[in-house]
Amino acid sequence: METGEKINILYVDDEENNLFSFKASFRLKYNVFTALNGPDAMDIISKNEIHIIITDQRMPGMTGVEFLEKVIELDPSPMRILLTGYTDMTAVVDAINKGKVFHYLNKPWTESEIDGIISKAFQIYLNKKEIIEQNSRLELSNEQLEFLLRQKLLS
Repeated sequence: METGEKINILYVDDEENNLFSFKASFRLKYNVFTALNGPDAMDIISKNEIHIIITDQRMPGMTGVEFLEKVIELDPSPMRILLTGYTDMTAVVDAINKGKVFHYLNKPWTESEIDGIISKAFQIYLNKKEIIEQNSRLELSNEQLEFLLRQKLLS
């Protein structure tokens, strides 16, 4: 990412007031995308490079964990944060095992709390991206070395 570029965050919640509140709090610091449901969010993900996804757990039609499972199939790179207003151990376990969430957060959140989590999540996102790029360069070098070795063996 270029220095000075904003982090792209997708916030998914079926309560429109929560979307407005999040966007009002963070629109100056981040590029904030919002969606009222999973299908709309998936559309946003398919058209934009999203770095961090924050989703509510309890939504009609598809839970936050179910949504995050679908996200992983489409693009596993965004960091995932699950919000809930309820303490549900099954949701926590599913979030970790199925949705591979970075952080589980209870509602109501505070601006400073969620901002700190976003910062940590983005650092991990950048580290993951760097590791993937390094692996890609190593694979290319390995292929080149194998080619040279085959050439040497054939001659």
